[in-house]
Amino acid sequence: MANSFFKFRFADDFQISRAVKIWLITGLVMIFFQIVIGGVTRLTGSGLSITRWEIVTGSLPPLNETDWLSEFELYKQTPQYQKINQGMSVDEFKFIYFWEYFHRLWARLMFFVFVIPFVWFLWRGMLSRKLLPRMLTVVALAGLEGFFGWAMVASGLIKRPWVNAYNLTLHLCMALVIFAYLLWTWFLAASPKLPDFTSPRFRRLAWTLFGVTFFQIALGAIMSGSKAGLFFPTWPDMNGEYFPTVLLDGSHWTLDSFIHYDTNPFMPALIHLLHRNTAYLLTGMVLYFVWKIFQENISSVLRRSGLALIGAVSVQVLLGIFTVINCKAKVPVDLGVAHQACAVIVLSSILWICFQLRKK
Repeated sequence: MANSFFKFRFADDFQISRAVKIWLITGLVMIFFQIVIGGVTRLTGSGLSITRWEIVTGSLPPLNETDWLSEFELYKQTPQYQKINQGMSVDEFKFIYFWEYFHRLWARLMFFVFVIPFVWFLWRGMLSRKLLPRMLTVVALAGLEGFFGWAMVASGLIKRPWVNAYNLTLHLCMALVIFAYLLWTWFLAASPKLPDFTSPRFRRLAWTLFGVTFFQIALGAIMSGSKAGLFFPTWPDMNGEYFPTVLLDGSHWTLDSFIHYDTNPFMPALIHLLHRNTAYLLTGMVLYFVWKIFQENISSVLRRSGLALIGAVSVQVLLGIFTVINCKAKVPVDLGVAHQACAVIVLSSILWICFQLRKK
């Protein structure tokens, strides 16, 4: 009896049920919104409002005024309060607390959405042998992401009034890895009927686009973490220059400038320059790629995907420009969050093209 209890059945290959497909797409939507909520949390300066990591008891917010004052007192011990928010009211604290709490609560909800149906589907034999290891990988990556998230928060509780920009970038990049991996799994599970077209040249170019896009998003995360947009709120120039003169000063090109990026304008200038020019490069690469698709009269599905990608990139470029020129004293939350969300859409569009060009 005990042996049969753990004897699971498996679905054939990736031919899985509609319920499993809905579960996968639900996970994707939740990860997407977690990235968006994380953007709001970051841009509202809310990420350091909760100073403790309590997996179980932390699922409940303060329930009375005494609890709120206790949490507020803990926040007052942080560098962020002492250097930036000193004198803020309890109501103002409640606002930033809400976004960090919502961010953590959403992560807890994702855990239940993933784990409980996973166990049920496995028990019912609704997962294929190919899907099972992929879902176990997603769970493992999610656990690692939680660790990176706490390490990011902890980096802002010691000396800096903000989280470390590199830790923030690692946290976002891991979220993108999980999202992309699950999205590819969804593509496999959905089993779309696509034209049988393979081209090593186009495949390499598509994956190059994906790599450059991922790198560009990472640069954007460092930009956000170092608040580089506030240093150069102009476009197409950077405060009247294309190449900031601070980058020509050899004394700044030291390891210390990269580690202590918030002590001088060198790192914000460098990251800003790289982020802008990578955007120009990526836009040109996308236009060239889609032009070649149409020139060689490849499948209609791929052509439509290319046009959709151009649309997403165009919106993303405009959002980037408007975000930069509106960085007056602070980064605009609405534009900044929209810019980050659109970046995920661009990455997803390219991954869909990569899937169409994969080796069958």
